[in-house]
Amino acid sequence: MARVVPMARLMQGNEAVAEAAVSAGVMFYAGYPITPSTEIAEHMAKRLPPLGGIFIQMEDEISSIAAVIGASLGGMKAITATSGPGFSLMQENIGYAVMAEVPCVIVNVMRLGPSTGMPTAPGQGDVMQARWGTHGDHPVIALCPSSVTEAHDLTVKAVNLAEKFRTPVILLLDEVVAHLRERIVIPSRENMEIVERKKIPEENGSFLPYRPEAGGVPAIPDIGRGFRFNVTGLVHDQRGIPSNDPGVAADLISRLLGKVNNNAGEIYTSDGYMLEDAEIVVVAYGSVARSARRAVKEARAEGIPAGMWRPVSLWPFPAGEIRELSRRVRCIIVAEMNAGQLAGEVERHAGGCPVVSLGKVSGELISPLEIFRRIKEVFS
Repeated sequence: MARVVPMARLMQGNEAVAEAAVSAGVMFYAGYPITPSTEIAEHMAKRLPPLGGIFIQMEDEISSIAAVIGASLGGMKAITATSGPGFSLMQENIGYAVMAEVPCVIVNVMRLGPSTGMPTAPGQGDVMQARWGTHGDHPVIALCPSSVTEAHDLTVKAVNLAEKFRTPVILLLDEVVAHLRERIVIPSRENMEIVERKKIPEENGSFLPYRPEAGGVPAIPDIGRGFRFNVTGLVHDQRGIPSNDPGVAADLISRLLGKVNNNAGEIYTSDGYMLEDAEIVVVAYGSVARSARRAVKEARAEGIPAGMWRPVSLWPFPAGEIRELSRRVRCIIVAEMNAGQLAGEVERHAGGCPVVSLGKVSGELISPLEIFRRIKEVFS
């Protein structure tokens, strides 16, 4: 048997997302072009039809996420991509997908906002929108790559998590990572972990579409393949029938939250750099983490015991790691391309350790020099 050799390519972040989605088994894409995510749609338009998949350019972002939900209920792995304004339009249907437990992936390539903002400029202002954008108490999984390789790998992970936990998953890129070109080694599909959703056997005579199984996640039937069931955004029982019973409501919402929160250790990942003896820690994510890493190297060269911690999965938030860091460092600096959205979350879990926010809202990447200067100010 011929040996499968991994392929090395120079690839853009958005292109890596599209390639990874195809490798993960995505066969449906519906979206509307919007800078700076449009390249994802362009690549999916090329890749899916020859494979027997479906690409649809919709009239707007509301219809895009609606089509993705419908395709997923029909049994297809489905994805869409957008940026801030489109992400705002999708929020109601993201909540619907949470309540109806529809696996899907939403890629949000963040740009400076609010409103239409600066379409070609990077930002990280959608962090809290990803967590709280749709209404009500709901679980959220959001992953944030800082390189082209991670854009690929986290896309595969996002699809896997959506299928495993039967929930929407958000992939948060910023414009820098989306348009960055780097050398990437693409593993063969045989060497990737690909998760398939747990299906209900056709012969199952006691079919309940929302009966939880292991981990609180129901198996999912495919509409049109032998099953008839009700799909609703209303509170519903295990049959999918709407209910006003307080007990049913409490059980459902608690289960939706629990299937993600109780498995957070399996979902979230983080990355540390020179943390062993660090007294000043920079928290950064996405492209800003690249600047932070360089700033820490510069600080170390001047004898300042600095380190960096990067949450790869922003939600569920790895609060335990922040609490552990806060017990052994003098100060935490949170560098991000917004006015301090994640800084507030870090401070909430830091247990009194000083938290300094280094935000930037000019549409420019925070430079290593800006972070280095703040490290020196805090250390002196």
